Amino acid sequence: MVATPDYIAFLREQFAPLGPIATRRMFGKTGLFCDGAMLAMVTDNTLYFRVDDENRAMFAEAQSHPPLNYTKKGVTIDLAFWRAPDRLFDDSEAFVSWARSALDAARRVATKRNKIPPTARKRKQHG
Repeated sequence: MVATPDYIAFLREQFAPLGPIATRRMFGKTGLFCDGAMLAMVTDNTLYFRVDDENRAMFAEAQSHPPLNYTKKGVTIDLAFWRAPDRLFDDSEAFVSWARSALDAARRVATKRNKIPPTARKRKQHG
């Protein structure tokens, strides 16, 4: 279920130190974007931060909750978003630290997805 308008307004306040937050409905959830990078998702008014290999250790506390995922043809697909611990909402400094780490991960993921393999680059230049 997508996030309620009130929850999105609350999150925009929490994320304010990072800059403007845009939202978009995705897969029945709400994606949160900063500068075009999706750093978080919300489902059922629960926040999940973007995780990758570089921030996984920092977010270890979040492993106590199931990651955001879905099932396709009987296989569970991990979306690489982990639930934000409730304590972050009482500690704005910690929240912003996690949010920055999630934004960094989102930028790394976006960079990897936009890379063109070297062989494809050569074909593109000569084709």
